[in-house]
Amino acid sequence: MFVLAELKDNVRIAPELFGLKLPEAIKDEINRKLANKVLLNVGLCIALKDIVKLGDSIILPGDGASHTEVNFRYIVFRPIIGDVITGKIRSCSREGVHITLGFFDDILIPPSALQHPSRYEEAEQAWVWEYPLEDGNTHDLYMDIGESIKFRVSGEVFEESSPIGPPDQEVPSSAVPGTSGGGGAGTSGVTEGNKTPYRIVAAINESGLGLLSWWVQQNQEEEDEEGEEEEQEDEAEQDSGGENE
Repeated sequence: MFVLAELKDNVRIAPELFGLKLPEAIKDEINRKLANKVLLNVGLCIALKDIVKLGDSIILPGDGASHTEVNFRYIVFRPIIGDVITGKIRSCSREGVHITLGFFDDILIPPSALQHPSRYEEAEQAWVWEYPLEDGNTHDLYMDIGESIKFRVSGEVFEESSPIGPPDQEVPSSAVPGTSGGGGAGTSGVTEGNKTPYRIVAAINESGLGLLSWWVQQNQEEEDEEGEEEEQEDEAEQDSGGENE
């Protein structure tokens, strides 16, 4: 679920931070730029792991800050396809069931990946699994908000969301497309269409997946049935033993 990404960046340290040791100042600046940001085709950045290599620091003409090329490793959230994760239901819509992990909310289980058969209850704003019973009837199992749910990662989608200016603002002819001040991770400014830069597609259409309460209840019923069978076997053995005597 979490991986180490090897990254390289040119880190700018402002003059007011020269009183700090260089590695400490660079760590703070890297975390300021990347923490809780999504890097295209990398994942959601969580925290700096360590610095692998520090290059020489230079000061550019007209800029009192130092610029240092840094190789580092960063902890990134990017589950592998097939990973099984437990989260909580954030909301339900006709698009499917929306899941949150607390620190990451863009997880969707589409209707085709729910337990079959399922239906959407507009009044309850919830999906319902029509669980088949042995007598041919069905029992409605609701997917309520806040319930813990176990799902399998089936896909991921990255979308580039480069910053652009306000829609009615004229761009100066001297501006260079695709650049942003400060060298951030593409999250400053206004993003086109409010695109979600990284989202996960999930599925629960297999045994053992879905709401944890479904399977806890089923396991309890199976244990009760096994206990009753063992008691009946013990009683039968005692009866046969008494007849032999």
